[in-house]
Amino acid sequence: MEVKMNKEIRDYQESMFFGLNFRQCVFSVLAILAAVGIYFGTRSLPVEEIRGWLCMLGAAPFAACGFIKYHGMTAEQFLWAFVKSEFLYPKRLRFQPENLYYNCMKETISAGERTGKNGVLLTQKKQTGGKKIKPTKKKGRRDALD
Repeated sequence: MEVKMNKEIRDYQESMFFGLNFRQCVFSVLAILAAVGIYFGTRSLPVEEIRGWLCMLGAAPFAACGFIKYHGMTAEQFLWAFVKSEFLYPKRLRFQPENLYYNCMKETISAGERTGKNGVLLTQKKQTGGKKIKPTKKKGRRDALD
């Protein structure tokens, strides 16, 4: 005797009728009822081919609801998630660029534009209280240990 076991135990589905689970059985019956209802509802159409296509189109959504899973969600769960994300919780996304460099240098740039001189030097003078800043020489490798 051989027992078939799914690789993933969470994907186990108990079969009820012809290998279908309860959900698939219910939606299959609904699809059949929809097709039969459409067939008898369109008896006045003279062309059988159009009636057949209408039956298939009417039964297809019910059959899809029973058998299709998307990202682990059933059709109803997916439809509810779609309605919530698109209609119940609408988002208004707006693009607002932010120039970080400009925000940091705004004061320096405006000082340079006002005076027509180097804004960096003017900002440094303002920060040090008007004292001149001597540029420091680089030490080179004198402080390195070999």
